[in-house]
Amino acid sequence: MPLPDSEVERALVIAAHPDDVEFGAAGTVAAWIASGIEVAYCIVTDGDAGGFDLEVPRREIAGIRQAEQRAAAAVVGVTDIDFLGHPDGSLAMTMELRRDISRSIRRTRPQRVLCPSPERVWTRIYASHPDHLATGQAAIAAVYPDARNPFAHPELVLDGYEAWTVPEVWMMASPIPNHFHDVTEQLDKKLAALLCHVSQHVDEAAMEERVRSRMAVVAAIAGLPEGRLAEAFQVIDTA
Repeated sequence: MPLPDSEVERALVIAAHPDDVEFGAAGTVAAWIASGIEVAYCIVTDGDAGGFDLEVPRREIAGIRQAEQRAAAAVVGVTDIDFLGHPDGSLAMTMELRRDISRSIRRTRPQRVLCPSPERVWTRIYASHPDHLATGQAAIAAVYPDARNPFAHPELVLDGYEAWTVPEVWMMASPIPNHFHDVTEQLDKKLAALLCHVSQHVDEAAMEERVRSRMAVVAAIAGLPEGRLAEAFQVIDTA
């Protein structure tokens, strides 16, 4: 079972791209913030390999997507965003990535981390982009053992980032979810946050319908009443 929200002061959400949080967990993040949890984002890439408008110069995409992510985060109440700037589309689970995520963890000192699963979902292949899997691998390695080990990445301690142990991880896009969060009341905020990512949506209505449909399926799997909507996670104890 997850920690009660009353025992969580701070949470860090780690994602590969701008808009990953909005698709996978924006309703849950909005609910956490409403309950009094302080939430920060760590976005591993700037999403500069994304978008559909061929008229926009590639060199401008990173700035556009950062701005969209800031706007989307503000919708749910998040203002602390750490953009790591790793390469979009060719992300690998490297020691540099583990170090950078460890820095975010040590800086924000969360009781809860939310990140992508490092395991592929074969029934929904788009949920398991290679960048998501690499981010999940690196995030789990950062939670254990890196962030809690004062001898891992010694340069972090020299920069003032002391070791920190994260007691709980929530993984989105997991093939084996074990926790379902009813976010029906947060739907409007989730959709509003998603719509901030203007550069990514060719058909906004189709995107909204796809999101609603998926959340309804998740709610049905969770055994929630018809008409409810949910987001799914695999929650693991990492204390």
